[in-house]
Amino acid sequence: MVLMTTVDIQFRYATQPTEQVAVALASVRDVYGIRRLSMDRPAHTLLVEYDATRLSASVVTKLVFNAGVDIVEELSLIPAQPPEPAPAPVA
Repeated sequence: MVLMTTVDIQFRYATQPTEQVAVALASVRDVYGIRRLSMDRPAHTLLVEYDATRLSASVVTKLVFNAGVDIVEELSLIPAQPPEPAPAPVA
């Protein structure tokens, strides 16, 4: 039985990756523990699915950065929750 903890991390990047960066990202895909790379060019985001039993978020970030992706920020994948309404005043 193989235990795996799949985790997603999403990055926003500043400039569109060049062909050289795309080739380097393809080699990141070959790293044991990287499961999937998904780029959304219009949104300037890169989603990386990885096995957290093999890699940490900091290692994944370093792999993407070293591939040449111009990372601006790591995005939260948890949707923002609306604020709770204030309690009604007691009369």
